[in-house]
Amino acid sequence: MSKILMVISSANSMQLADGSTHPTGYWAEEVAASHEVLTAAGAEVSIATPGGVRPTVDALSLDERGGVAEADAQRLRAYLDGIADQLSAPLSLAEVRAGDHDAIYIPGGHAPMADLATDADLGRLLDEADASGRTVAALCHGVAALLSAGRPDGGFTFAGRTLTSFTDEEERQGGLGDNTPYYVESRLRERGAVVEAGPAWSNTVVQDGNLITGQNPQSSKATAEAVLKTLAD
Repeated sequence: MSKILMVISSANSMQLADGSTHPTGYWAEEVAASHEVLTAAGAEVSIATPGGVRPTVDALSLDERGGVAEADAQRLRAYLDGIADQLSAPLSLAEVRAGDHDAIYIPGGHAPMADLATDADLGRLLDEADASGRTVAALCHGVAALLSAGRPDGGFTFAGRTLTSFTDEEERQGGLGDNTPYYVESRLRERGAVVEAGPAWSNTVVQDGNLITGQNPQSSKATAEAVLKTLAD
């Protein structure tokens, strides 16, 4: 049985470019759909957050304002209720060892931009996982969490690696637009990653060795499936 550590942001707000505070959290589809695909295949999924804080779901991810139909929102709420015990008592990133897991999986929502992207404990885990060839997977804005990983010389651990993320175009079309604190795609390029972006809102997954990334919520299931295939291989 594969052991997968799902790292979820514990941020419930973020500062925007204009200095205002914006409520945020994890994106329901990305956590629920990914968790469902992984566990249905028999994987053991543990949830961890910074400080072991219970994560907050982004209200927009369960609302038509976020492009989520009510029927889908009800299904997502029901699934999240079903894993409420895990979400209520997550592991603390500071106490987790990469060697205890076969893969690290990071779903998005804007929240990872606020905490995971600079979290030293997550950076340590990602560095350890990548160095040992363990699978590292991130989805949508969750790919921003990779920015926490750094080399001793200050370089970006994933510089030169090919990946995808929530694109600048998608941020302008259906995200925070010009008020975003930073564009994830652009920041990754600045740090040396090779970003392969599919059309906006397309189901796009990119794999570079042990690194698997998905572009947006539409890519949730395919990203989880790619992780399972890699672990099986």
